[in-house]
Amino acid sequence: MRKWLWLAFAVIVADHLTKWWVSSTLDYQETIAVLSFFSLVLVHNTGAAFSFLADAGGWQRWFFIAVGIVATVIIVRLLKRHAREPRLAFSLALVLGGALGNIIDRVVLGHVVDFLYFHYRGVAWPAFNVADSAITVGAGLLIWDSVFGKPTGSNNPA
Repeated sequence: MRKWLWLAFAVIVADHLTKWWVSSTLDYQETIAVLSFFSLVLVHNTGAAFSFLADAGGWQRWFFIAVGIVATVIIVRLLKRHAREPRLAFSLALVLGGALGNIIDRVVLGHVVDFLYFHYRGVAWPAFNVADSAITVGAGLLIWDSVFGKPTGSNNPA
């Protein structure tokens, strides 16, 4: 299980190093075009994904912290139970690292720092960060594994 916790820790470190760099380089809402479809922009998200509940008056900070802590406990228990299943454990570790990266922001800053901004011809994806990316990839891998992974029943000869 230790290697999966190290992976989660690596996600947290990468997330916070990139957030620190962007926060120390850009002013709030400043944008730097990197490619025609990708920019760096410093924004603060007080809500959930895609700024859901961002204007809810402040209670959402503590709600999302509580949800994140509950999710962390559940994920750590699942990791402990499935530590010898690499695909599942890898996915869970990514989600864990991402969740903790954003929880740390909420506790320390009161908001999540987002900065990766994809856009094309007037269509834009809301800004996100490394933690969000890890959560998304981990969740996608969990779905993939549940749909296409090997069944674990005793009917399968190995």
